[in-house]
Amino acid sequence: MKIRSIVTLLACTATLSACYSSGPRPLPAISRAPTVDGAWVDTNGLVSTFAGGRLETRTTDGSDKVMATGSYTMQSANVVEITLYSNIKQTTTRANCAMVTPNQLNCTSDGGAQFSLARRG
Repeated sequence: MKIRSIVTLLACTATLSACYSSGPRPLPAISRAPTVDGAWVDTNGLVSTFAGGRLETRTTDGSDKVMATGSYTMQSANVVEITLYSNIKQTTTRANCAMVTPNQLNCTSDGGAQFSLARRG
C-alpha cells in the first residue's frame, strides 16, 4: 500500500510539474498587410491618390486638374482592383495591380495595357 501511495504521489507531482509555466509567453508579432492608401505617381507624372476605397488622378503641371476618378478594392494582400473613369476620354477602365514592393504597383488594364505606379514620398 505504501508503494502504491508513493507511485500515485510521483504521478501527481509529474502531472503538476508539466502544467507549470515560467510566465506568460510573448505573443507573435502581427505584421500589417501592405496598403495602397497614399499618393502614387506614374511615368507620365500624374499623381493618383488612394484613400478609403476611392482614388483620384491629378496633373502635376500646376493646374492640379482632375484627370480621372474611381474606386479600388484589395482582392488579396498584394492585389488591387481599380475601376477608373477618365474625365478626358469619358471611358471607364478596370485594371488589376500587383504590389510587387511596398513602393511599386505593376498594373494591367482590361484592354491589356501595362503601367506602373511608384509610391510618392
